[in-house]
Amino acid sequence: MVKQERAARTREGLVHAAASQFDLDGYAGASLVRISKAAGISLGAVTFHFPSKAELAEAVESQGRAQVRATLSRMAVGSAPALEQLGELTLELGRLIEQEDTVRAMVRLERERPGIAHWSEIWLPTADELLRRAYDSGELRASAQPEAMSTLVVHLIAGAEITLRRHRAAGTAPSEGAVDLLARIWQLVLTGISARRITPGP
Repeated sequence: MVKQERAARTREGLVHAAASQFDLDGYAGASLVRISKAAGISLGAVTFHFPSKAELAEAVESQGRAQVRATLSRMAVGSAPALEQLGELTLELGRLIEQEDTVRAMVRLERERPGIAHWSEIWLPTADELLRRAYDSGELRASAQPEAMSTLVVHLIAGAEITLRRHRAAGTAPSEGAVDLLARIWQLVLTGISARRITPGP
């Protein structure tokens, strides 16, 4: 039992170290040697748990998706208006991008590894359902068609990640965090699409 717990902790440490490396250097730039050094684990121990970099990347992606699904599950309980829930979902996705290495690594790995499903497939159906409900209940203006709004939400989330990476690459600190920025942008969006004023909190 102790040996199994130690192995599980080692795997978890490796996944988090790999997420950080994949997030910073991408799939091609990260190596098992670098990951083993970052995790403080021998290369032999790394390959014992993950014989290839591809398998380690898959474990990081799986962990990132699990975090997104856990966020969706937590948000599933609630009776707030659909448009307000959509704003909260957008901010929560921004928080994941800002704070979770595994989520940022997952997003980057999806771009760099062919054939990987996009993470929006996890949360976009929920966003689309909220948009349909908001439109049907009159929360959205007639001109704010759900299909166009769905595309806008995808762009907002993608933009949050790109902005964060741009600042990190330049070595500069953003004037505000991803969640605060998304909250401000979302408030601007609401002035044009909402049939009534709704203020999402960060």
